[in-house]
Amino acid sequence: MRSKILVAAIAVSLGVSSFAATAAPAQVRHHKSTARSSASASELQQMKAEIMALQQKVDELQSQSANQAQTQQQTAQAVQQVQAQQQTIAAAPAPDAELSKRLDRLDKLVDNTTVGGKMYFDFSNINQKNSDTGKTNNSGIGLDVKRFYLSVTHKFDDIWSANLTTDFNYVSNDGETNLFVKKAYVQGTFDKAAILRIGSADMPWIPFVEDYYGFRYVEPTVTDRNHYANSADWGLHMFGSVGSNGMFNYAVSAVNGNGYKNPSRSKGVDFEGRVGFSPIEGMVVALGGYTGDRGKEMENTSVDHTAQRGDLMVAYKSKAFRVGAEYFTAKNWNNVMTPQSDKTDGYSAWGSVALNDYMTLFARYDKIKPSKTLAPENKDTYYNLGLQYAVTKGFQLAAVWKHESGDTQVSAPVPPHVQNLKTNEIGVYGQVAF
Repeated sequence: MRSKILVAAIAVSLGVSSFAATAAPAQVRHHKSTARSSASASELQQMKAEIMALQQKVDELQSQSANQAQTQQQTAQAVQQVQAQQQTIAAAPAPDAELSKRLDRLDKLVDNTTVGGKMYFDFSNINQKNSDTGKTNNSGIGLDVKRFYLSVTHKFDDIWSANLTTDFNYVSNDGETNLFVKKAYVQGTFDKAAILRIGSADMPWIPFVEDYYGFRYVEPTVTDRNHYANSADWGLHMFGSVGSNGMFNYAVSAVNGNGYKNPSRSKGVDFEGRVGFSPIEGMVVALGGYTGDRGKEMENTSVDHTAQRGDLMVAYKSKAFRVGAEYFTAKNWNNVMTPQSDKTDGYSAWGSVALNDYMTLFARYDKIKPSKTLAPENKDTYYNLGLQYAVTKGFQLAAVWKHESGDTQVSAPVPPHVQNLKTNEIGVYGQVAF
C-alpha cells in the first residue's frame, strides 16, 4: 500500500512540475507555446508508461512476498503435525510382551513345519475271467484312489524332527474307504551315516526299490504287490550312507512285524536290513533280508516257523532312462502258524525311457512262484505297458495296459485241477504330489 502511495505522489509531483515549467514560458514566449505543449504531452505519456511498469513490478514483488508467507505458514503447519504424531507415538503404550512371544512362536512353527501330500488314482476298465466260473464281479469300469498320503513334518532343531503321514485309500470293487496312520516317528539326524527314527517309518527294502523303479502310482513293487514285505512298520529304524557321494548305504529296522496298519505287540521283534553299493552315480547294487514271526508270536500263542526273505536289486536311474531288476526268495512267509513248510521266489524287471521333456514310455514284467513246495503248479505272471505325460510339476498322467495271469491249484470243483484267473486292465493312471 505504501508503495502505491509513493508511486502516486511521484506521478503528481512530476505532473505539476511539468505544468509549471510549461506555463511560465507561455507568458514570456507566447509564439512558441504550441510546440512546447506538444513536447510536454509526449513526455507526460512516457512518464506514465514508466510509472505503470514500475507499478507492475511492485505488484509482482508483493505477490511473491504473499506466496512466500503462505509457504512458510504451510511448512509450519506440517512441522506441527509431525511433532504431534511423534508425541502420540511416544505416548502410546508398549506392545504386549506376551503377545510378542506368541507371535514369535507362531512364526517359528510356520517356518519349521512342512506340509505335503501324494495321491495315486486311476480310472480304468477291468476284464477278469476265471477259467471255472467265467467273468468275475471285479470286472467293470471304476475310479480308484489307491493311495492319498498327507504328511506333516516339523523340525525342532538341526538334529531332531517329527513326521506324521496318514494313508487313505478307496477301491471301487469293495466300496469302502480306509484311513490309517502310515508314519508317525521322531527322527534324530546325528550324521549322514547315522539317522534314527522311532515309531512307524519306512522299512529298508520297499521304499528303496520304489525310488529306482519310479512308477509306484501305476503298480507297487513285486514284493509289495504280492504281500511279501511291508513298506512301513512300528519300531526302531536306523539308516545312512558313507563314502564319496554316499557310495555305501545301509538301513536296518527292528519292528513289531504286523505292518503299519497293526501296531499291536508281539513276543519278540522282527528284523529287516539292507546294504547298497553305488559304483557310479545313479546305479546301485543292493542286498536285503528279513527274519521274524511277522508279529504272530505272543505270550500265549506260539508259532511253527520263522518267516524269512532275501532280496537282491540291480538298478540304474537318470533323467534319460531307468532300468532295473529285483529278485526275492522267501521261506515260510505265509506258514508261520502252520506245520507245513513252504518256499516262494519271484522277480521283476522294468525299464523306462524319456521321449522328451513331457513323455515317458515304460514297461515292466513280473513272475513269481508263491508255493514252490506245497503247490508247485501255482504261479503268477504280470506285465504292463504305458505312456506317461507330465502335465505339470508334481502331476503325471499315464495311459496304461496291464495283464495278469495266475494259476492256482484247487480241489473243487472235482477233480483237483489248476484254476486260471486272467485279468486285463486298461485305463488312465495319475499321480499328484505336493
